[in-house]
Amino acid sequence: MSSVLQKRLDDTLNENDEQLSEAERPAKRMKVTEDPSLDAFQPSGESDEDEEIVQFEDVRSSDLYLDTINRAVLDFDFEKVCSVSLSNVNTYGCLVCGKYFQGRGRKSYAYAHSIHEDHHVFINLETTKVYVLPDGYPVSDPSLEDISYVLAPTFTRDSVATLSSPVHLAKPSYDLASRAYLPGYIGLNDIKRNDHMNVIIHSLLHIPPLRDFLLLSNFRGKEPELLKRFAALAKKVWNPRLFKSQVSPHEFLQEVNRASAGKFRLEQQGDPVEFLGWLLNRLHKDLGGTKKKNSSIIFSTFQGELRVETQHVLIRPDSGENDKPRFDIDRDTKVSESPFLFLAVDLPPPPLFQDAVEKNIIPQVSIHSVLAKYDGKTTQVRTLFSSADRGLHSRYQESLGQLRRFKCKRLSRYIILHFKRFTKNAFVEEKNPTIINFPLRGLDFKSYVDAPPDELSTLYDLIANVTHESVAGTTRDKENTVWKAHLRAAGGGGEGEKWFMIQDLIVEETRKEMIFLGETVLQVRGVHRAP
Repeated sequence: MSSVLQKRLDDTLNENDEQLSEAERPAKRMKVTEDPSLDAFQPSGESDEDEEIVQFEDVRSSDLYLDTINRAVLDFDFEKVCSVSLSNVNTYGCLVCGKYFQGRGRKSYAYAHSIHEDHHVFINLETTKVYVLPDGYPVSDPSLEDISYVLAPTFTRDSVATLSSPVHLAKPSYDLASRAYLPGYIGLNDIKRNDHMNVIIHSLLHIPPLRDFLLLSNFRGKEPELLKRFAALAKKVWNPRLFKSQVSPHEFLQEVNRASAGKFRLEQQGDPVEFLGWLLNRLHKDLGGTKKKNSSIIFSTFQGELRVETQHVLIRPDSGENDKPRFDIDRDTKVSESPFLFLAVDLPPPPLFQDAVEKNIIPQVSIHSVLAKYDGKTTQVRTLFSSADRGLHSRYQESLGQLRRFKCKRLSRYIILHFKRFTKNAFVEEKNPTIINFPLRGLDFKSYVDAPPDELSTLYDLIANVTHESVAGTTRDKENTVWKAHLRAAGGGGEGEKWFMIQDLIVEETRKEMIFLGETVLQVRGVHRAP
C-alpha cells in the first residue's frame, strides 16, 4: 500500500517539474536575417502565418551626426589651407563650424578637433568625400550632394548652352536666405583694394568661348595652379546653387600674388589694363600656348594681326617750327606685322579753358574719331628723344622719332579696346576726363581692317564696359578710385535687353543709355549677332 502511494507522489512531482520547466523555459531566439533589405525578424521553425512579425526602424550610424551640419557657416571661397598648420595637403573642412584642418588620422588636427569640439562631420576639400570623425568611416547620403556641388560645381554642355540666351534670365536662383540672384551676375568681394582685378575677372568670364572652356574643364592633373583656380572661380560665379549670392576671389587672387611675384596684390590699388595683359599672357602660357596662331583658347579668342608702316623723321632745313612731320612717299617705308590681344586707343587732350557758355567742361568725342588711328591713313608720331635733347640732335639732322600708320590685317572674334586715360609726366599722373560716345551694338570696324573676308562680319557688339571713377580734376587719385563693370545680360537683344552694373558686392540693373556717361577705360566687344 505504501509503495503505491509513493509511486503516485513521484508521478505528481514529475508533472509539476515538467510544468515548471515549461513555464521557465526561455522564449525562442529570434533569427536575424542576412538580407539587409528585410526589416523583420522571424522565429526559427515558425511561419509568417503562425507568428507575428516584429518591425523596427533601420537607423544607420552614419546618420547620427548629419543634423549637426550648419550650411550657413560653410564658405569654400578662401584658400584651402589648414587653420593650424597652414598646410594645403590633405585638407578637410568641418561641416559644423566651417574651419579647415589637415588629415583625419589619430594624430591629425581634424581628429583632435572632432574630439575637443564634438564636431564629427568633415569633407575632403579635394575629393568632396564626407567622413565622420573620430570613427573615420565614410558617409554617402543624398542630402550632402548640395554641399559637394557648392565645393566643386560641374557643368554640362546643355547647361552651358543656355547661359548666353534670354532663357537664362527667366530662371533666377535662390540662396539659403531665399534671396534671388542671377548666376554669372553676382558680386565679388573687395577683400582690400582688389576692385581693379574684380572688373577684369567679370569681363573675361562673360566672353562665351573662354567662359564655356573654363566651365567644362576638369583640371585634376598637373596643370598650373593659376589655371585651376581661375576655372574654379568661373564655376563659382556661374553656380546656380550657391549658399550665398556672392563669391570671394580670395583663393584665385592669392595665387595671382604668388605667380606675379607680388606685382598684383590684394591690399594695393593697381591698373586693370596691366592686370589684363599679364593675366591673358599667363593663361596662354599655362594652357601650353606658343607663338603660333590659335595655339590656345586665349589666342583663338582675342588675337588679331596689325600692319604697321614705319618711316623715320628727318629734320629739313627749310621746315618751320610749327610744321608737323608727315610721310614722304619718296623715302623708304618699313612694313611689319604684329599680333595683338587688345588695341590701345589714344584720347585727344582735354581743352585747358572752357568756352563762354561752359560747354567744354567735360569734352566728348565719338569712338570713330579715336579709332581713326587704325584706318591706315592717320599718322602717329613716336618720339625717340626727349624735348631737352632736341637741340643737341637737330644740328646733326638725325632722327627725332618715327612716323607710324596702323591698320588691322585680321580681326579677332572678340576685340578688347583700351582707352588710354592716364599719362605720366615728371610730376604727377594725369587723367583725361573725356567722355566717349559709342554704340552698344553694331560698331563697324570695316574701315580699320584690310579687305575682310566676305563671310566674316565687321560689326561688333559691346559685351563688357569697364569705367573709372574718382574725384573731379585732371590728376589721378589712386586712393579714391572706384572701378565698375557694365555687363550685358545673357546676350541681350532688342529693346528690352538688360544691363547690369557691378561694383564689388553691388549688383544693380542699369539703363543702357547711361553706360557711355562714365570714363570708359576698357571695352570688350564680340562679333555682332542678330537679336
